[in-house]
Amino acid sequence: MLIETLDTARDLGRLKEILGVMVRHGFGDTVRRLGLADRLERAGQVLNWPHAAELARLEPPVQVRLALEELGPTFVKFGQILAGRADLFGPEWIAEFEKLHSHVPALPIDALRPQLREDLGDEPEAVFAWFDTTPLAAASIAQVHRARLHDGTEVIVKIRRPGIADTIEADLRLLVRLAALAEAELPTLKPYRPQQLVREFARSLKRELDLAGECRHAERIAANMAPLGFIAIPKVYWAHTRERVNVQDFIDGVPGNHLEALTPEAGFERTLLAQRGAHAVLKMIVEDGVFHADPHPGNVFYLPGNRIAFIDFGMIGRLSQRRRDELLQLLLGLVEHQPQAVADVLLDWTGDEPGVQIGQLETEIEAFVDQYHGVPLAQLRLGQMLADVTAILRDHRLALPSDLALLIKAFISLEGMGRNLDPNFHMASEALPLLKQVVGARYQPRALAGRAWQSVRQTLSTLERLPDDLGRLLRNARRGRVQVGIELAHLKRVGDQIDRSANRLAMALVIAALIIGSSIVMTVQAGPTLFGLPAFGFLGFMGAVVCGLWLVRAIWRSSHGRDDD
Repeated sequence: MLIETLDTARDLGRLKEILGVMVRHGFGDTVRRLGLADRLERAGQVLNWPHAAELARLEPPVQVRLALEELGPTFVKFGQILAGRADLFGPEWIAEFEKLHSHVPALPIDALRPQLREDLGDEPEAVFAWFDTTPLAAASIAQVHRARLHDGTEVIVKIRRPGIADTIEADLRLLVRLAALAEAELPTLKPYRPQQLVREFARSLKRELDLAGECRHAERIAANMAPLGFIAIPKVYWAHTRERVNVQDFIDGVPGNHLEALTPEAGFERTLLAQRGAHAVLKMIVEDGVFHADPHPGNVFYLPGNRIAFIDFGMIGRLSQRRRDELLQLLLGLVEHQPQAVADVLLDWTGDEPGVQIGQLETEIEAFVDQYHGVPLAQLRLGQMLADVTAILRDHRLALPSDLALLIKAFISLEGMGRNLDPNFHMASEALPLLKQVVGARYQPRALAGRAWQSVRQTLSTLERLPDDLGRLLRNARRGRVQVGIELAHLKRVGDQIDRSANRLAMALVIAALIIGSSIVMTVQAGPTLFGLPAFGFLGFMGAVVCGLWLVRAIWRSSHGRDDD
């Protein structure tokens, strides 16, 4: 049970707060069906139910977005992650999740000083030649201050909010348990894979809490981008960088959302910027396998000389070599109108989910790709095509792996930014030459020989270990230690139902025994009486009535709950 396994009284108070917000935003029935309202009341906590009906008139996506905003930074971040899961949520949900912003006021510098002294070894005014105590920007996890090193270099100091890690850890504990409970008790939520979503979110958020890890990501991408002289990544100053604070170059350029400043008079060529941005992100994804997972305009700056700077590498995506090969096949299939190639890749990605109509899914994908047959390359909107493909998967209740969901979000964001810069920007035209170049490189004799040699080494290694593995298996078999694991879905729920049925059967036998025994006692005239009847017989009948009413109520509640499901 969720409440019985909470670690601290603080978690119980936070759970009450979460459930109270759910109730206020129209999800009171969900709270009741999870059984949490009754258990909280038994624990001495009372939920406030007024005004739930008023908020319930709002559309569900709006209700969820408002509830996430009210619950604070952890849940706002969760909603922002969900904004990238177009394979699970429809456009109306994605539109609401994209509205989520952490409206968090900046902390005064005095609240940060103890932590800064511990991390920097001294007061910030002593470590830096100049330190601006007024924040440049503030978010839910960290806030940013400008500073200047003693050599005159302008930098930014990113400082994690004190205590935010403990707050997030507590919220994640509750989210994990709520997700498990929701998946067990609310079958309609299973296609959304709440436990998997929460696990992915927890990993992502914990990485984002490590500000030194963000800098390692930045340096890795900077090394990959070095051949492109038009891409700038802020330099990291490791002497002042820790888990709770990092120091990077200050980027002085035109923010990505100030497009009106990108004029020819200022030396900017918007068409060239769109092409260079697409080239950089495609290289990250297709060649390097490590990419900026959130390339929205707030994380992009345009610099003199038509250079582009990327900042904030708290969220990055990774693609294995196999994933990149599959991605190449998918993108080439979309661009070159090869429906079967697209269908094969998507079915590999989503796996063999039970109940999926494979034939129908293949037919829909082939029809979707075929509708672009004969359409000029310059008219293809690659981001929209990927969004439409994920919509087909969503209709079949299939979910993409998390790394691919991030990838598709990055593609869609990238194409939107390119079109904002240049209305004639075409992602497909920019992507096709690079895709063909990478595919060509994959099939160069040297690359083929390298992969062949790697396969031979793996095969020889497997053959080398085979005698030991077989020997170990035979020894275990002789000793009776061979075990076969069988996993039965919902076995715990079946066991609980059998347990409840056995309890009710036992109660029915007790009631029957009371009735029979009381009937026999009624025939005996000796002994005390009650209302002119033998007292023990009368009390036995009353006990049977009470137990019978309890049994009828339990059966009715159980049947009512199943009907609701």
